[in-house]
This record gives sequence, C-alpha cells and structure tokens, in this order.
Amino acid sequence: MTLEQLRIFVAVAELEHVTRAAAELHLTQSATSAAVAALEARYATRLFDRIGRRIALTDAGRQFLHEARAVLARASAAETVLADLAGLKKGRLALGASQTVASYWLPAYIHRFQERFPGVAVTLTIGNTEAIAALAHDGAVDLGVVEGEVDDPALSVTPVADDELALVVAPDHPWAAAGMIGPGGLTATRWVLREQGSGTRSILEEAVAAAGLSVADLDVALELPSNEAVRAAVEAGAGASVMSKLVAAASLRAGSLVAVELPLPTRRFLALRHVERYATKATQTMLASFSEGHVGAG
Repeated sequence: MTLEQLRIFVAVAELEHVTRAAAELHLTQSATSAAVAALEARYATRLFDRIGRRIALTDAGRQFLHEARAVLARASAAETVLADLAGLKKGRLALGASQTVASYWLPAYIHRFQERFPGVAVTLTIGNTEAIAALAHDGAVDLGVVEGEVDDPALSVTPVADDELALVVAPDHPWAAAGMIGPGGLTATRWVLREQGSGTRSILEEAVAAAGLSVADLDVALELPSNEAVRAAVEAGAGASVMSKLVAAASLRAGSLVAVELPLPTRRFLALRHVERYATKATQTMLASFSEGHVGAG
C-alpha cells in the first residue's frame, strides 16, 4: 500500500466518481481505476459498489476512508516538519478567515508574506466565524482569523486588531436626517442582517440586548450570507444594518450610505490556532506579522 494509492482512494471516495477524481489528481482514468483495483485485490476487500455509472463506498470502504484520511494527515504533517527545516524556502500555509477579515483586512498581510517567502504556498478558506473556528479545531487550517468571539478550549485565541462598526442606512432613510438613534428606536425600522454565526450579527445582537430587546423584536427584512449583499441591500433601501467600517467605507465616502450614531462595541479580530498542533514557521511568521504590521481596522 502506497501513499499515492491512499490519495487516489480518498479522492474517488469523496467524489464518488473515478473520472472526476482522475481529473482532480491529474491522472488518467485507467491509472486511477488501477490503483483502486490494486488495493481491493491486495486485501481481498471490495471498497466500492459499482451501481450503473456511479460508485458508492461499501461498509468496509467507509471504515477504510477514515483510516486513509488519518494516514494522509500524518504524512502531510511530516512533510510540513521537513518543509520547516528548509527555513520558509518552501512549504504551505493554510489560512481561514471570516468574511470581513478575508475581504478587507487580511489580503495585505498575505501579499506581504508572499513577497517575503515566495516558495510558501498560501491558501485561504472563507466562512463565518463558526465555520472558521471549526476548521481551526479540526486542523483543516493552520491559522484562522475571525471577528466573532470564540469559546473553544482547544484553540488559542490571540487579538490581532480592532474593528469599528457602524449603523448604516440609505440616504433617504428617515434616520439619515436625524444622524442618530437611541436604543429604544431600534424597532422603528426594517433590518438587513448577516446570517447567524457571523461576527457582525453577534455585535448587533449585543447592541439589541443592551436595549432590553432581542433580534426577534426587530422587523427583519432580509438575512444575507455576505457583507457585500447586506451593503447592497441597505443601499437599495431595504433597511438598516450594522457593519464594519471597513465594509462601509467606500459607500460612506460616495454618499450611498449614511452612518447613524448608535453606541456599538469595538470588536476585535482574533487569530485562532489549535493549541496541540504543530505550529509551523510559516504559521508563526504570519501570526507575528499581525503584531508587527498591525494594520488598524478602524
């Protein structure tokens, strides 16, 4: 059994398709099929059922998939250690970030890192705070950066920047002329919100709770999965929203959004890393750059 056979088996199992797995691995279909057949023949165990044009894991295949993934993960970890010995001349760095961080704060750091260490391949996965924390917990990313609070004892949580938020409305919204709104007035408009699990949504929930209310008391017109969608909906007059000033900055300058005064907490961007996993030099260097560069988020 070879690592290459395991990689092929895992790809076929995850895609449930030999041809697509071959394309993803840049192999021929015949080589991919032969690798799976060799495993089945060597251990006299059927790993897949062939059902028409599709394939499905057998019970033995499902059990073997778990072990194969574990072996590949260990091999990847060993490869990472060896790459570290090369002193950042080569290797990989898997990052995860929540949307505001990924779109408006982190790219400058990634660019600076790649200029210094062009041999290190950097990947970025984007999701909400909950999703990125889960990836960091599972070791699917080396380092996560999020804007929502995280409560997971398996993760080290390091503040790396501050982010100011603003209540924003379209220029023709009644609150735009007033310039401010008291906490008691939060129920007097429709709202456009991010989805549950996002850091931005959590900040609004805090502000609403401080007024003795809950999100259920608000007239929620839309719940949307991205900052850009929320911003566009607010600009179109769908309602009010709370968002990072990083997200709103261009629209505020252009006059397509107006900031309304409302006491809001300053949130932190937080770097997440699993406390028991090996911290590569690439991970350590990127994390250190956050403190050295400290590009303000306000």
